[in-house]
Amino acid sequence: MTAVQPSATDLDLEMRAIGRSAREAAGVLARAPAAQKTAALQNAAHAVRAARAEILAANAVDMAAANAAGVSGALLDRLLLNEKRVEDMAAGLEAMAALPDPIGTELARWTRPNGLDIARVRIPIGVIGIIYESRPNVTADAGGLCLRSGNAVILRGGSESFASSGAIAACLRSGIAQAGLPEDAVQLVPTRDRAAVGIMLGMADSIDVIVPRGGRSLIERVQRDSKIPVIAHLEGLCHTYVDAGADLAKSRSVTLNGKMRRTGVCGATETLLVDRAVAATHLPGILADLHAAGCEIRGDAETRALDPQALAATEEDWTTEYLDAILSVRVVDGVAGAIAHINYYGSHHTDTIVTENVDAAARFLDEVESAIVLHNASTQFADGGEFGMGAEIGISTGRLPPRGPVGAEQLTTYKYLVRGTGQIRP
Repeated sequence: MTAVQPSATDLDLEMRAIGRSAREAAGVLARAPAAQKTAALQNAAHAVRAARAEILAANAVDMAAANAAGVSGALLDRLLLNEKRVEDMAAGLEAMAALPDPIGTELARWTRPNGLDIARVRIPIGVIGIIYESRPNVTADAGGLCLRSGNAVILRGGSESFASSGAIAACLRSGIAQAGLPEDAVQLVPTRDRAAVGIMLGMADSIDVIVPRGGRSLIERVQRDSKIPVIAHLEGLCHTYVDAGADLAKSRSVTLNGKMRRTGVCGATETLLVDRAVAATHLPGILADLHAAGCEIRGDAETRALDPQALAATEEDWTTEYLDAILSVRVVDGVAGAIAHINYYGSHHTDTIVTENVDAAARFLDEVESAIVLHNASTQFADGGEFGMGAEIGISTGRLPPRGPVGAEQLTTYKYLVRGTGQIRP
């Protein structure tokens, strides 16, 4: 797929045309039966598998360009597609097809004393604009979730994944068309030009919600410049806390998986906190596992006293999302110290406690102010697919809903249906 760099005027016209097409498609999707949307998702999964070679060839083009540009190893991992990741995209689309259709669900119903019958019913939002960076699988996840929830979507992928995203979007559009729905229900912005992002953020007549997915600079720009409501996915500054009541084997496996399973995902552990009461017994084994896996440790003074290989952590380390094989480590005073550190330094994304003490676990789950809080489980479970949502388009870290994994159900709103028998208000 060749990127065309139109003039600012041409680009604005093209983006406005994309917006109009999306709005028209959204109107059709809002009334489409569940079976038709299910068929579109199944068709798209089949198309992804059939186009595996084309998708991988497009990804090879993106990877070569990223390597030539000196892109970091963590970002290269996010960009890379292989046979398994392509199959995971197809399986994710099938999982979305198997989900119950949220549209039309009656959320509540009641009758007023005057006889008015009032129902609250789930409906699509309309048109979703999604701006994301290097991960091409977001194209399939976001397109599929918007389709499942009856929304049209305008996708603006990262320049690094331009060819990959184009190949994946073509599969989605093919599946949608085969089901008799408008293929413009999924549209990919056809240029790497960054000006397209600025235009999208002003298209309030065409786009109902913007979802940015990427680094802090992207999120901050979208929140600052958007004329459209934003569902924010902030950085994943995730913590694993090993409590005094932690089982040593669980501490080692949960910490190692939370950090090293995939270092470039937003659910990767970035800071390890350990209760001072078990630092001497638990930390050496945990850190030995991490060193063996190639992880750099940056620790406080107590950590370095137990691990001569550890580098000195700075204040900046407690607020850094490494997305790499680097982990900051701090010894704290019990669950209260862990909660205080997480609520002060964290990004309210995902945090876990390892402990067999039910009271400590209950306090941690109650007092940590994050969207996802776990007990005795890896932070890498911060994923809509692992929550049974099929996929997600991000982890919303804001206070207002939706919060946590944003799946199909979270991409809906509701309206009230009021039925009367001729009532008038006195």
